[in-house]
Amino acid sequence: MGEFVRLEVEGGVGTIRLDRPKMNAINTQLRTELQEAAEQARDRDDVRSVVLYGGERVFAAGADITEMADMAYADVVGWGAQLQEAFKVVARLPKPVVAAVNGYALGGGFELALTADFRVMGERAKVGVPEIQLGIIPGAGGTQRLTRLVGPARAKSMVFTGRHVAGPEALALGIADAVVPDADVYQAAHEMAAHYAAGPAVALRAAKQAIDDGLELDLDAGLRLESALFTGLFATQDQKAGMASFLQNGPGKAIFTGR
Repeated sequence: MGEFVRLEVEGGVGTIRLDRPKMNAINTQLRTELQEAAEQARDRDDVRSVVLYGGERVFAAGADITEMADMAYADVVGWGAQLQEAFKVVARLPKPVVAAVNGYALGGGFELALTADFRVMGERAKVGVPEIQLGIIPGAGGTQRLTRLVGPARAKSMVFTGRHVAGPEALALGIADAVVPDADVYQAAHEMAAHYAAGPAVALRAAKQAIDDGLELDLDAGLRLESALFTGLFATQDQKAGMASFLQNGPGKAIFTGR
């Protein structure tokens, strides 16, 4: 367990909790601990889904500018690559990931939220990529993951201006998957993650791989990937249990073991 990031596990849901007062600014130590927590969540069999959570007041206000301000080009090359790698570990978790966003998720904080499969936002939460106001651009996935999520024109509108987007607009843009009262954000995200935690873990991993990796392929290659993953699932216990349950009890009643 790190000083600024910890992994808490309950009922198959692993919560990766950021806790660096006051704003969860992402410095080198937090980035390192985040990657370590994500690797633990990836490797632990008792973690079937994940919630990213920054607390009741703020998700993460961005990278620690005090650490970055005096960096030279050579320093930033390594620092940026390491931040992208840490976020890549989160994005490639072979399990469903839900970001629970209260308060601000800006810059690197928003880029971290974009690594999740789903985002639950509070009514007063705000997200954005304000790096242009510092004379730079997003460097941890903002120009890429945001564009894939909302399309190039909407991503450019946010990146070019650095403006903040509140919950209702984020929902309309497809950035948020749910907007709930601020006090209910974590519970709503945890309930969503718990629903996936009860599902067939191997099939969920295959589904996430097919969608995420398929986005980088042409259609024919994506279909081949889907077919290979589909047929491979017939070697799992969950496939046997799921189809037997369907035949005996109807749909939606199978109990899965993750095997």
